[in-house]
Amino acid sequence: MQEAGDARGTELQLSRIEDEEAAAADNGLTPGRAPTINDIARIAGVSKKTVSRVINQSPFVKADTREKVEAVIADLGFSPDPQARGLAFRRSFLIGMIYDNPSPNYVVNMQQGILDAVRGSGMELVVHPCDRTTDDFMTNVRGFAVRQKLFGAVLPPSVSEDERVASMLNEVGCPYVRIASVSLDAPEHMVVTNDHVGAAEAARHLVELGHRRIGMITGPDLFRSTHERGDGFRRALSEAGVTLGEDMVVRGAYTFDSGVAAARELLSRKVRPTAIFAGNDEMAIGVYQAARDMGIDVPFDLSIVGFDDAPMSSRIWPTLTTVKLPIRDMGRMAAEKLLARSRGLDPAKLEQPEVIPTLIARDSSAPPRR
Repeated sequence: MQEAGDARGTELQLSRIEDEEAAAADNGLTPGRAPTINDIARIAGVSKKTVSRVINQSPFVKADTREKVEAVIADLGFSPDPQARGLAFRRSFLIGMIYDNPSPNYVVNMQQGILDAVRGSGMELVVHPCDRTTDDFMTNVRGFAVRQKLFGAVLPPSVSEDERVASMLNEVGCPYVRIASVSLDAPEHMVVTNDHVGAAEAARHLVELGHRRIGMITGPDLFRSTHERGDGFRRALSEAGVTLGEDMVVRGAYTFDSGVAAARELLSRKVRPTAIFAGNDEMAIGVYQAARDMGIDVPFDLSIVGFDDAPMSSRIWPTLTTVKLPIRDMGRMAAEKLLARSRGLDPAKLEQPEVIPTLIARDSSAPPRR
């Protein structure tokens, strides 16, 4: 069965090649020679520039002209050389995602969003992990942008919060879009996530359930989101008349292991919290582990709230109450702003999408025991 399938596949491939060679001969091309953009222009009766615009999906081509050129391209089996395209435009057809984020779920969701936007555009995604704390961070990022001749760059937190990166990309002529919890740049360079709004919702949720002894596990100090989420949470508690004691705040690193360690510290207090808000879901799931190890029941002895709504949050038990941040959509929005340039649009004039985090109440939060 497998051999028969392989044979049929080979026959179809040979048939396609024969059809393309026949089409080439009919159009005055040497059989076996790959058609060029000049050949397409000659056969379609248009300029080389028009063919280039069709290949690059420019909106400035009449529909009937586009159809004619695309028909010739399909007939000859023409496939543009990405390197030649990059040389012609003095930049590649690559969108770079430059990130320093310890959460694998965040990184994967962001990549998927960017891919949603570039699919069918002729652009490709290249990713570049880095470490902002190293001495060669800026040299490393600059080398990547210049070496790849990036069409543009998407900058998730915390790279997005580094002004040196934005300045360097401007210097080398690489368009960029920053994703951050607050506005740090002109609108065409930003997707703003308003993290403080979601953190405030988490605080109000716990207060409404009746919690007063509340702990918080923050993210790394290097991340602006750490401060925005912490400030939003504190402010909402204060407005409700609840004080968040300094002994109830422990620094984490946006990782599972740091969530476990921070939760053990909080849950070892003489008077332990009845609820913990973790700065992201990775750490929140670490709180589950610590509570389980210490024989503490979730949610009846301890309520847990996370942030991000990572896929795992709805798959663990009890399911995690968390703040939903549409990470995949954020990646798509950022990439769409970059792609607007390739279509002759002004990103500054595009409608600015609003990202507002919302609380998803699940089973990990409940009123405290009386």
